[in-house]
Amino acid sequence: MINITLPDGKVVRYAPGVTPMEVARDISEGLARNVISARFNNRKVESQTPLEEDGDLVLYTWQDDEGKKAFWHSSSHVLAQALEELYPGIKLTIGPAIDSGFYYDVDFMEHTISEKDFPAIEKRALEIARGKHDFVMREVSKADALAYYGNQGNEYKLELIENLQDGDITFCDHDTFTDLCRGGHIPNTGLIRAFKILNVAGAYWRGDENRPQLTRVYGISFPKQKDLTEYLELLEEAKKRDHRKLGKELELFTFSARVGQGLPLWLPKGAALRERLEQFLKKAQRKAGYEMVVSPHIGQKELYVTSGHYAKYGEDSFQPIHTPKEDEEFLLKPMNCPHHCEIYRARPFSYRELPKRYAEFGTVYRYEQSGELHGLTRVRGFTQDDAHIFCTPEQLDQEFKDVIDLSLYVLTSLGFDQFTAQVSVRDPETPEKYIGTAENWERAEAAIIGAAREKGLDFAIVPGEAAFYGPKLDFMVKDALGRQWQLGTIQVDYNLPERFDLTYKGSDNELHRPVMIHRAPFGSMERFVALLLEHTGGNFPLWLTPQQAIVLPVSEKHENYAQKVLKSLENHEIRALVDARSETVGRKIREAEIQKVPFMLIVGDQEMEEGTVSVRRHGGGDLGTLSVDAFSDLVSKEINSTLKSFKSEV
Repeated sequence: MINITLPDGKVVRYAPGVTPMEVARDISEGLARNVISARFNNRKVESQTPLEEDGDLVLYTWQDDEGKKAFWHSSSHVLAQALEELYPGIKLTIGPAIDSGFYYDVDFMEHTISEKDFPAIEKRALEIARGKHDFVMREVSKADALAYYGNQGNEYKLELIENLQDGDITFCDHDTFTDLCRGGHIPNTGLIRAFKILNVAGAYWRGDENRPQLTRVYGISFPKQKDLTEYLELLEEAKKRDHRKLGKELELFTFSARVGQGLPLWLPKGAALRERLEQFLKKAQRKAGYEMVVSPHIGQKELYVTSGHYAKYGEDSFQPIHTPKEDEEFLLKPMNCPHHCEIYRARPFSYRELPKRYAEFGTVYRYEQSGELHGLTRVRGFTQDDAHIFCTPEQLDQEFKDVIDLSLYVLTSLGFDQFTAQVSVRDPETPEKYIGTAENWERAEAAIIGAAREKGLDFAIVPGEAAFYGPKLDFMVKDALGRQWQLGTIQVDYNLPERFDLTYKGSDNELHRPVMIHRAPFGSMERFVALLLEHTGGNFPLWLTPQQAIVLPVSEKHENYAQKVLKSLENHEIRALVDARSETVGRKIREAEIQKVPFMLIVGDQEMEEGTVSVRRHGGGDLGTLSVDAFSDLVSKEINSTLKSFKSEV
């Protein structure tokens, strides 16, 4: 008999060869009907995979992220079969599940594909799905796998197989279709009841722009048509909230081909928005004991060799800058942390002076592939709200918890109140990906997990997602459309202090090594603004919005009074403008609505006579006639209700 441990700790005994589906059926018929994939001893298995040893079993349904991945990965097989049937002679490459759906990269050879072909592909995919074909995994020798794809003339699959070990190669069969696959499928195609091709795009083979360009076909599928309908409605709303569209309409940022791809230019309103975000965080940081520092945009190559960044990210950096001096090379700064290590090294420290908390809004540069650039969310030059804390091991726990408090304050102040945490640790199977000793990694991972538990965070531990120099805690935030984003990162690092030989003098008068905490509540200012735009639909919190009010004189004779109102608003520290154009008030209101100005203050004969303003709320209709002082109080109360003091929060 073998012992199967379930997620709740219960141990059940079975004869070897029992399948996850049989275990599910013993728990309940309802669970068995909903199980679509499983994980056994931390590896993906099929619902019908025989289990031959003791181990931990997790069963997944559509409600689980792993279940969705299996569903969408299985759907990519169905897509591939439909494409092969409709476009004979094409060459398939890879077809993974992604966060929302799946894709398959295809060499279409002499064929072409466009949006007008989508209905035919969807129809054939659903016909295949309705056949309720089982997904069946089988082991294949390397020689047989090479022969199979060699006969097809598929050089892409052959390249993948060449990099695999004999005995570690599997095929997946369903209906008449076979694909090279590691596994992780739903029981059969019949669970797929809604199928949609979303779009096609170009993609280089293995992400290398020097390799052949393929066509990437994106799709999504669901167990119910209702789910697909809701998803497509969500997509339409997402298009309206696209930060690239809103950024242009609200005149926040732009891009220029002459300046270069992935290098945003911030317009006056966008620059003012960024400045307010920076001041908001700087104020909280001052209360938390941070000191601002400034580091250059470049550094000698040796700096990043010492830190390990060059070995890990050198290929993704801009090429070295060669100076007139022989063998002297500089890099555009890919990270701020090596510079902050050197700031710490500028003088000796005693344990009495720690922790030292250095903060900087530092711009960094990484050469992202052009095909991966996307508005402000994926750029080549971006500003991080970086800070690095150098503390004693005894101070680590409290410092980490204090950073959690600061991160939560930032997120909740900006309306991101639905979130979970992710603790990213090493992948024990690939130790070569990381620097530092196993002992230091264990200490750092234990510190993060302990702090997350003590703060009562809802968190999951994810192997393999750690930074190369240390584990981290990320906040996974849901936006207004239910999409999940990673915002705010905290990392514990024992390794860079060793690489840079950082020390402090302890109470025993001996030199000791500090621990380093990396943290960035915003992450990247560019990406944060993009997500904030899409989360709010451009309706920023009142304290943050570039223009809080606009004064609309009814006619030319009311302009002087409008200017007096503006002056009074400025005295109340309300950001406002006067729209004195020779347009109707109705048109001015419509344009102010498009610009998402929170308040429109209309002034005509009655308002001028009474010394008041007629207040209209963006998207909310008329609020009546108020004095400027009363309007100022209204604004003040709204800001104070959403923007609390960081000190009061902690």
